[in-house]
Amino acid sequence: MDTGTHLVIGLGLGGLAAVDPVIADNATFHTAVLIGTVVGSQAPDFDTLLRFKGNASYIRNHRGASHSIPAIIGWTALIAIVLQLLYRGTLPWAHLAGWILLAVCVHVITDLFNAYGTQAVRPFSNKWISWNIIHIFDPVIFTTHVIAITLWAFGLVNPAATFSLLYCLLALYYVWRTIVHHRQRAHVEAVDKERDEGDRYWLIPTISLNTWNVVKRKSNGSFMIGDLRSHTLRWQDRVSCSDHPAVDRSKNDPSIQSFLYLTSFACAEVKVHTWGYEVRWSDVRYRHRKQYPFVAVLMMDHDYKTVGSYVGWLSDKRLEKRLRMNTY
Repeated sequence: MDTGTHLVIGLGLGGLAAVDPVIADNATFHTAVLIGTVVGSQAPDFDTLLRFKGNASYIRNHRGASHSIPAIIGWTALIAIVLQLLYRGTLPWAHLAGWILLAVCVHVITDLFNAYGTQAVRPFSNKWISWNIIHIFDPVIFTTHVIAITLWAFGLVNPAATFSLLYCLLALYYVWRTIVHHRQRAHVEAVDKERDEGDRYWLIPTISLNTWNVVKRKSNGSFMIGDLRSHTLRWQDRVSCSDHPAVDRSKNDPSIQSFLYLTSFACAEVKVHTWGYEVRWSDVRYRHRKQYPFVAVLMMDHDYKTVGSYVGWLSDKRLEKRLRMNTY
């Protein structure tokens, strides 16, 4: 989820902590737990600091080790220890750590429902898990939290009852969205008039509850990109992947390796210039205004030596500017 949603969830879990008698009966304990759930709900995304090492490092590692099973335990222990030091060891260890652990786990679990996914089962597997159920910003989740937190802040509701009800309803919301996702995918497979044997389909959530982006991988490796609006399937683009020798050579570059490590929906195109080759890898899951803004681009001379590269989110105009800067 986005940072704002993780923040309100952290506050919401702090309110939910009022169901714990040990926490609810002591304002100091409740404040400490609230701090712990807010920090814990953000902690797995502290790997954002990897941006200082470059986009390639960030993209390869974001939502990786920081969202793993050892990291969940590590974040919980670290935050609990820091709070104990700040409160001079007066906090109830088990209750404090339990609520922080819940906040960290909720962060990782909610990220699994997005298209980006996480490596949540490391060290047992490095597989990226993305269930494509909930958009990275879901207005229902964010708005209901904001309303509940506002009512709590003004003392208008009992936090234990309010947030217990909220999370029961949101659990049902996740179940409903999961059911809708599977039904809509089955619907797409049934109504697609261009379906061939071996075609595979993915539905990607959007901010609209009634609209899904659709990705179809053909048996020949090409992709078809479209959307599903109110049960109506519409194909918008067909993407063919180049088999130019420069594509294979580009896979030896660390930046391209980082990009391909993250996504299995990458498709390459090659532009031949007087100075060499431009290989652009695009993640076809993300289409915006007829473009694919999540890219990894490598510039090579005619001997396939790297001239410049870029990995990240960019428009065509900004990408061209970046690449010109790298090649001169």
